[in-house]
Amino acid sequence: MQIGEVADRTGLSLRTIRYYEEVGLVVPSARSQGGFRLYTEPDVDRLHVVKRMKPLGFQLEEMRELLAILDALAGPAADDHDKHLDRLARFHATAEERCEELRAQLRIAEEFAGALRAHLPHR
Repeated sequence: MQIGEVADRTGLSLRTIRYYEEVGLVVPSARSQGGFRLYTEPDVDRLHVVKRMKPLGFQLEEMRELLAILDALAGPAADDHDKHLDRLARFHATAEERCEELRAQLRIAEEFAGALRAHLPHR
């Protein structure tokens, strides 16, 4: 599929997808005869992973590392399979911690909105 369809499916802009290509997070699987980037389902899956990591504050290097771990775990079982699982568990724990931090921030924001609402006249 071409980059426009990938953008539609992921909710990412064309510019963002191209940037992720520049920094090596996703590489088009092929190019058409006309030079258009061609992506596969696994490419789209990688972009979904990156998109989900971004709001949790993961850095580009962390994104690269997690994608490499997921690639390794999807391939044939290797000697370092347990090492990859341990690292994946650490990513999971970090994601859970960051989600809790975001929930705490949301509670504070909701309390603030409620406090403002209390000052509005009832209509």
